[in-house]
Amino acid sequence: MFLSAASSAFVPALAEEFTFASDHLAIETADGRSLAFSVELAVTPQQRARGLMFREEMAPDAGMIFLFDREAPRAFWMKNTYLPLDILFIDRAGRIVSIARDTVPLSETPIPSDAPAMAVLELNAGTAAALDIAPGDRVVFRAFDM
Repeated sequence: MFLSAASSAFVPALAEEFTFASDHLAIETADGRSLAFSVELAVTPQQRARGLMFREEMAPDAGMIFLFDREAPRAFWMKNTYLPLDILFIDRAGRIVSIARDTVPLSETPIPSDAPAMAVLELNAGTAAALDIAPGDRVVFRAFDM
């Protein structure tokens, strides 16, 4: 009985830890297009550590944005991530500094940014190529200097 009561008190805390708020952002491409995405926000260390792990599907216009307090070199991996992803590294001004396309699910190989990044946007693999998203394009979102 004691373990059951303790477990039930712990479950809401765990559920809260992996609940992600959602928002919208746009990517403005060099040729003037504005591409809209619905994103989940990974802002706490626990949320950033969890990310899209264990997910088996994601809508074509969906993604997850990882927000950090400062720009720094970033590296992600695909451990426990079943979805192949495009990983976009973004600086404080919202500029895409590099893109890792078609990442390998479940890989533990680090995927580094080519330059310091303040945020990382994960989209379904192939999205960047299909929509011609490239480094230098701008992510319009409230977290970035405008």
